[in-house]
Amino acid sequence: MCGTSRFVVQLIVILYTAMEVCSKFEFTNIQCTSLDKEFDDIEYCYIKSVNRSYKYISIKVKLFKTPVTKVNAALYQRLNGYKPFLYNITLDACKFLRNTDRNPVAKYIYELFNGHSNMNHTCPFDHDIILEKLPSNFLNTRLTDVLPFPEADYLLETHWYAYNVNRAVIKVYGTLS
Repeated sequence: MCGTSRFVVQLIVILYTAMEVCSKFEFTNIQCTSLDKEFDDIEYCYIKSVNRSYKYISIKVKLFKTPVTKVNAALYQRLNGYKPFLYNITLDACKFLRNTDRNPVAKYIYELFNGHSNMNHTCPFDHDIILEKLPSNFLNTRLTDVLPFPEADYLLETHWYAYNVNRAVIKVYGTLS
């Protein structure tokens, strides 16, 4: 192969590689707040960074009373502060868990974490709620291949209600770059 054709092949490989877009989701912060200590308490809520490429979140909420009946989930994108982005849904948790196909947006959000949680059955929840070791690389596929999101900083804010009273707020911050 002469020098010119080798250069052209190398240039094509470089251009092809540069055109491939690889997005990556990463957790940046998590905040869990119990608004009624007689109803629930947050035992732990953290991001664990095992190494540069593997991070996960874990949450454990101790329930002293049941049931959680309503959940509100809102997605925000950071643009001069966090602004509403695409989704803000409120639903009856027990009805949704009986038939997750009734609300495709809620199902998409639910599928982001249900495999790493003990919230994978219908009501009643008469036990602690645990989300254990949800890795950011699991969310990479959901947020880049299944339903592509633009690169930005995001906040998923959830409010957990019982008897129409807000009992807990969980905020998960992440960046898609």
